[in-house]
Amino acid sequence: MEKAFINWSGGKDATMAYFLLSQSARYQIRYLLTTFNEAYRRVSMHGVRESLLELQVRALGLPLKKIWLPEQASMEIYNQQMSHALKSLAEEGIHTAVFGDIFLEDLRQYREKQLAQAGMQAVFPLWQMDSRQLIEQFLEAGFRAIVVCVNAQKLDISFCGRLIDETFLQDLPPDVDPCGENGEYHSFVFDGPLFRFPVLFQKGEVVEKHFSPSTDASSEWDTRYWYCDLIPENENGA
Repeated sequence: MEKAFINWSGGKDATMAYFLLSQSARYQIRYLLTTFNEAYRRVSMHGVRESLLELQVRALGLPLKKIWLPEQASMEIYNQQMSHALKSLAEEGIHTAVFGDIFLEDLRQYREKQLAQAGMQAVFPLWQMDSRQLIEQFLEAGFRAIVVCVNAQKLDISFCGRLIDETFLQDLPPDVDPCGENGEYHSFVFDGPLFRFPVLFQKGEVVEKHFSPSTDASSEWDTRYWYCDLIPENENGA
């Protein structure tokens, strides 16, 4: 079996990639690798608390490797930190990285280029799958996930903090990918067939954040996002 690690955000796509690989005897997943915002101790991608992600990976029974990034991390800093992490993994004989990307070709090329420099290869278990069928397969398998971040130009605040289910999918606007593959929304998975126990949390406040506003009013993507805070029950004294 090939030793591998999964680039992990805690969301549905990475979870589904792991689920599909778990049904194969080809790969042995050794680590989940996640980038965190050092200032806020939250997942860089969508703001999930470090403590909640730690509960999630404990439920999955896999060790977590963390990459810490400053609040305003440039691509140069990101690449440096990732390079250090890849070197450490390679020293353990791990040369395969797993991603949950579905059809973003430019992102795939970037990942493959960075890994090649470290003597590694990339695996994309979900590549070119129909995103509607994929999210339905995710739900049919018994996974449960909640939306933790939405792009404010594509989805309004009402979508942030919703459970992903058939009603959620029916309510998505027609120009939004069912899996949010274009960054329309991000999720956190808290239960399912890979979990030894469900991850318990309470929903906190929903906040709006802006990132480097663009002066181009015609830009397709806004820089406004809605974030739903998820609070582990033990942090509430529950």
